[in-house]
Amino acid sequence: MPRIGIIVGSIAKNSINRTVANNVAALLPEGFEAEFLEFAELPMYSYDHDAAYPEVALAWKDAIASVDGVIIVTPEYSRSIPGVLKNALDWAARPWGQGSFNGKPVAIMGASIGAAGTAAAQQHLRAILGHYNAPTMGQPETFFQYNADAFGADGTVQDEASAAVLRGFAEAAAAFVGAQVSVNA
Repeated sequence: MPRIGIIVGSIAKNSINRTVANNVAALLPEGFEAEFLEFAELPMYSYDHDAAYPEVALAWKDAIASVDGVIIVTPEYSRSIPGVLKNALDWAARPWGQGSFNGKPVAIMGASIGAAGTAAAQQHLRAILGHYNAPTMGQPETFFQYNADAFGADGTVQDEASAAVLRGFAEAAAAFVGAQVSVNA
């Protein structure tokens, strides 16, 4: 059963991107398993650590390496990705030549209260992942417009139009990861 790691680009307690990611995980097609990959405990990256990686950073790299593909659901901060996500990606990419994303298929989406609020963040993330040699799903580009009324008190999506967008993304991401896993098998 292919395992997809889900990374939420925000560490905020009430992150709308975490709510959306929880729904994407639940909407993955049968035969796919989701595992949330958490990075909030990582210290700030410095190459001073490259010779002796902290245990938390090794666990982060191992978590990425252990899944067949990754979905990143991220907000946009200041027209880019959140600093905490960039820090986590830096840890995953180092030491030089030991990047956890090398060859790892990745699907990207983001949620915002604005219609295209994560477009710039997603473009920056694609540039970073390209440098990491991570095949990145091109379509569908999913800029999810979050509306709290579309979600129930338990956080599950209740609005069929919103559910259709998330289901479409989850199915496309699973197909992308599945195709990459088959090619590399």
